[in-house]
Amino acid sequence: MGAWGHESFANDDAADFVATLGDVSDLSLVAKAINELLAESDDYVPMDFAGAAIAACEVIARLKGNWGRRDTASEPVDRWVENHPQKVPSKLIRRALKAIDRILDDDSELRELWYEGQAGDDWKASVDDLRRRVAG
Repeated sequence: MGAWGHESFANDDAADFVATLGDVSDLSLVAKAINELLAESDDYVPMDFAGAAIAACEVIARLKGNWGRRDTASEPVDRWVENHPQKVPSKLIRRALKAIDRILDDDSELRELWYEGQAGDDWKASVDDLRRRVAG
């Protein structure tokens, strides 16, 4: 797992998502990341899609004014949100919450990997906070 921390942007998949976000001014890449995760089998969520979906959900939370941790890893997303203010469709918010729930579920590879180490509770707290910010 290419992760250097439990925060939303502290992994390779999120960094890849962030690198492409500047190519658009709408929520198409956000929706794509969430939809790709939800398109996966209901039985098991592969890690490959979870990091990008979490980063996409951070865009939604920030657009709603529910900013999370701001640091150098989040800076490109923070700047994108400030430069592209827009209303997030309620359908996309519902899908984002469903994606987060799947990531937190027992059948999630990302959750499984975090709980193999000692930082599982920290990671879960971070994702739970994201869920509250997306819902709020």
